[in-house]
Amino acid sequence: MVLLWPEGKMPNSRGVEVHDSIARQRIWMVGQPRIYAFMATKSEQTGTSVLVIPGGGYVKQAYETAGITFAKWLNSLGINAFVLLHRNPASPDVEESSTVPTMDAQRAIKWIRSNATRLGIDPNRIGVMGCSAVADDMASVGDSLDSVAFRPDFAILVSPVISMSDAIVHRGSKLCLLGKDRASDKTFADRWSMELQVNAQNPPSLMIHASDDPAVSPLNSVRFYEALMSNGVKKSSLHIFPFGKHSIAVRNQPGSTAHWPQIAEDWMREIGVLK
Repeated sequence: MVLLWPEGKMPNSRGVEVHDSIARQRIWMVGQPRIYAFMATKSEQTGTSVLVIPGGGYVKQAYETAGITFAKWLNSLGINAFVLLHRNPASPDVEESSTVPTMDAQRAIKWIRSNATRLGIDPNRIGVMGCSAVADDMASVGDSLDSVAFRPDFAILVSPVISMSDAIVHRGSKLCLLGKDRASDKTFADRWSMELQVNAQNPPSLMIHASDDPAVSPLNSVRFYEALMSNGVKKSSLHIFPFGKHSIAVRNQPGSTAHWPQIAEDWMREIGVLK
């Protein structure tokens, strides 16, 4: 386990002491943002790594089903996995709710990349499962990691919340991330609509979604894919399956949705990040 921020230097903090709150295999409050390393076995090691960011609508994080389970699957492919537990926007310690998950995620990527030699991994093959297209560095605190690149080299997005547009947004995620006072501010909402932040420097991304998702419209993935294509990120891929609903897991998925883990593996090999 690695704590992401040095003592007394955690950005976007009021200095309020917060303790972990865990219930029903979900973490509802994170005291200290951190990552847990799940390293591939030496005989299967590929050098590729993925930062796994468990989802939960910015209210909680499903660290078991969308964290540890994904990490074990990645390990079976020879991929090192780092499961992130980031601060939630509703934490009483947080000053600016909208930026805090991104801050912690960017810091995690910086830490992984800066320790690549020691860990025996490739610093140019670090991906994420669950990420945003934010181009600004929000993780600078004046230490040695400030100079380390925070962008992932690829992304795998499963049932992602992408847009803050009222037409397709997951309203709960929007309210939790932006806050009730600013959720109706279109300019501010557009800042956090990731399809509007895409540029040519975005990493290639794989979107996995189900058309019967009752929580997050698959149009979130469609719009992100369109933005990637418009900006020349040509190695990206989009797969929308007829069934699977919102909790698309590694195992026990209906029909063709069961093939998504193989599709993800093949895609990683196809774009050259899994060798």
